[in-house]
Amino acid sequence: MAALLATLYLPSVQAYVGLCCGKCGGNMPLNIMGAGVPETKEFRFKVSPRFMSMKGLADDGASINADNLLGMPVMMGQATGKFMAAPTEMDMQMLNFTAGYSFTDDLFGGVMLMLKESRMDMKFNTMMQSTTGQSGFSMESSGIADTMLMGKYRLFTDDPLLPTHQASLMFALSLPTGSIDEKNSNHPLAMRQNELLPYGMQLGSGTFDPTIGLVYSASKSPYWWGVNAMYTARLYDNDRDYRLGNEFRFDLYGMYQFRYDLVGQVQLNGNHLGKIRGEMDESKTGGSGHVTKNDFSSPFMTPLWETDNYGGSKLLATVGLQWQPAPLHIIEIDVGVPVYQNLNGLQLEEEYRVMLTWYMELPTKASIRHIKHRAKESSLGF
Repeated sequence: MAALLATLYLPSVQAYVGLCCGKCGGNMPLNIMGAGVPETKEFRFKVSPRFMSMKGLADDGASINADNLLGMPVMMGQATGKFMAAPTEMDMQMLNFTAGYSFTDDLFGGVMLMLKESRMDMKFNTMMQSTTGQSGFSMESSGIADTMLMGKYRLFTDDPLLPTHQASLMFALSLPTGSIDEKNSNHPLAMRQNELLPYGMQLGSGTFDPTIGLVYSASKSPYWWGVNAMYTARLYDNDRDYRLGNEFRFDLYGMYQFRYDLVGQVQLNGNHLGKIRGEMDESKTGGSGHVTKNDFSSPFMTPLWETDNYGGSKLLATVGLQWQPAPLHIIEIDVGVPVYQNLNGLQLEEEYRVMLTWYMELPTKASIRHIKHRAKESSLGF
């Protein structure tokens, strides 16, 4: 619908030709939070499908074979350090819908809705393979993830119309619209299908999470570059008596304009995620209470229940292209691979991620790019 409205609106607006405008989506990579600020009194829309693949276990940087983790959790009343099931790989898909509006030259606001789908393949130990007749199974969850309200306020610019240097304050609030009640409904044992999925398979955080950050961008044709830094705080426990770790993200990028409608880019994307605090309370779904690493009563026991096995640091290298197929529209594709991973405890390592973004601007009659507005200014002698 938005695309149709924009198409119908095109005859009445004066669009920029190419990706060189000062405030449009082309001034920074579209996969980075805060990108794509349209001209004043204009709307913007983004649709961004994303895919991430994780494969191979590592424990504090050392590769681990899943078979070495499998065995009997308890023998002769003593813990063995083994598990009934261990993860082998995971795929995650997200679809983000973003709408925003530039209220003034300096203030932009928006909302991002997210859909999330996760699939994690698990391998059983010998006893569970014999009991179920399967070598393993796949945990799955899908649905609405958390919703984000966001704003961007420009603190400094050397030119309000076509800046070559500008700095902005980013602020956002994540709303807990994503479920933290997803169940393990794909487990081959019916008695286990009412149990909750582990932390990383849930759809949201379960808490209101504020984010604050700084954004700096600069340009000297045909080059653009910038740096972003964002911090997300988890301030309290959710209804399941745990909270996700605080998160710090930074992005460094450089862009080169090959021609009026094509820009290439390289990025370094850093992320540090803290450990989970607290332990999941399963009692609301008929479980026995808090799920802890010392609970050996469940044949579903895996390292995914150990809160020490979450969080850590990553650094990704990303390459991408922005292309303008038509005025007011930008398409971007980005591919990222990790160049450094230092994860807490035992986790699956990330292999790669792919992001595709369609960005569109929709000027209103109050926009400087609207032909009627420009005609009115001319008649007044401006």
